[in-house]
Amino acid sequence: MNTTYDLIVIGTGPGGYVCAIRAAQLGMKVAVVEKRATHGGTCLNVGCIPSKALLHASEAYADASSHFAAMGIKVRPELDLAAMLAFKDEGVKGNVDGIEYLLKKNKIDAYHGLGTILAPHQVQVTPEAGDKQVLETKAIVIATGSDIARIPGIDIDEKRIVSSTGALALPEVPKSMVVIGGGYIGLELGSVWSRLGAKVTVVEMLHTITPGLDGEIAKQLQRTLKKQGLAFKLGAKVTKVDTSGKTVKLTVEPAEGGKAETLECDVVLVAIGRVPNTDSLGLADLGIETHNRGCILVDHHFQTNVPGIYAIGDVIAGPMLAHKAEEEGVAVAEILAGQAGHVNYDVIPSVVYTAPEVASVGKTEEQLKEEGVHYKVGKFPFTANGRAKVNRTTDGFVKVLSDAVTDRVLGVHIIGPDAGTMIAEAAVLMEFGGSAEDLARTCHAHPTLNEAVKEAALAVDGRPIHM
Repeated sequence: MNTTYDLIVIGTGPGGYVCAIRAAQLGMKVAVVEKRATHGGTCLNVGCIPSKALLHASEAYADASSHFAAMGIKVRPELDLAAMLAFKDEGVKGNVDGIEYLLKKNKIDAYHGLGTILAPHQVQVTPEAGDKQVLETKAIVIATGSDIARIPGIDIDEKRIVSSTGALALPEVPKSMVVIGGGYIGLELGSVWSRLGAKVTVVEMLHTITPGLDGEIAKQLQRTLKKQGLAFKLGAKVTKVDTSGKTVKLTVEPAEGGKAETLECDVVLVAIGRVPNTDSLGLADLGIETHNRGCILVDHHFQTNVPGIYAIGDVIAGPMLAHKAEEEGVAVAEILAGQAGHVNYDVIPSVVYTAPEVASVGKTEEQLKEEGVHYKVGKFPFTANGRAKVNRTTDGFVKVLSDAVTDRVLGVHIIGPDAGTMIAEAAVLMEFGGSAEDLARTCHAHPTLNEAVKEAALAVDGRPIHM
């Protein structure tokens, strides 16, 4: 093949396909290389999208089982797990088919196979069947995402010891499940199986769940999940897993040393995080610099130390979030087109899709203290919000942190119903350098959950109306 592309993107997850589409919009001739049979990466195939489908379905099942009667709706729900998994799969197919359509619409050539960088302007594609191809290009963007982090000595078979991938496709509801890791992946998938009937225990090495979240929010989330039936063993580590019997036996020890105990369960979910997926790219042969468990080093323009090779998303520093990768994909495409692509890393929202949801943007209170920033706090509980009251979704609160001198909003943290949607107005405000006063004086529709955000902003100055 004699075609020389302006850009080849390796990986078609949220960062990769968005980068390719934006580059095509800017007039470049673009190709993508994807090792899966379908586009969308981990996120659409075995991550964000299928997990949200199961979270939605399991929450509906839990509501029908426990909450509908209080609203005058009498039903006796019956779980059809196979149908629920089919519901999930249908949603995944719709999304990945949509990406394939968008690539074709934007005249992007798609190659399926393992992508390896032979030289700064050459990418080799090795399909599962057939001959290898070598593609020529002016620039390469690495967008290969991340893989599950593994625990030495614990083999994941995706049956009794599962990763997040296996936890999306269990053929039956286990009687008991141990989740190793108290981050968002473990809590979300643990919540799914807990709602469907499993007894779930979360084991976390740290003394708090959801590391990196605002501490007050994390404590509230743990209390709420505990009320829902999840058990927690914090400050603990799993040192051994025995699968020789009918049940899986885990040896659990205090992280700081002490007496061990044994936990038994049907399924173990290993959810200790993710690592950059770069093994097959040929980085070492090219001399591309990496650090921190394989994370690719890039400059402010997302370029590696090898000119012409760029990287975005989970393979570089920063939070491993799909929307962060998307923003970087757009930015690098615009930089390659001679524009001023940019990502504001101070305004990257994050969401934990438990029930209630948790959403954050900006600094936590702990970070502000560590940085010596003088700040003010405004909080407002959903128990005092009219919409939340009538819907009986009052768990949680909104927390606004602003600079004590300038009143500029430095962080917003929400635990409550639909927090992932509500955080958007905080992100917009912060993108424009807005103050708590700006947020407080913005008219919010009534009755909405978002009024709690306005009230928290009012509380920064000690003047909430409904509390």
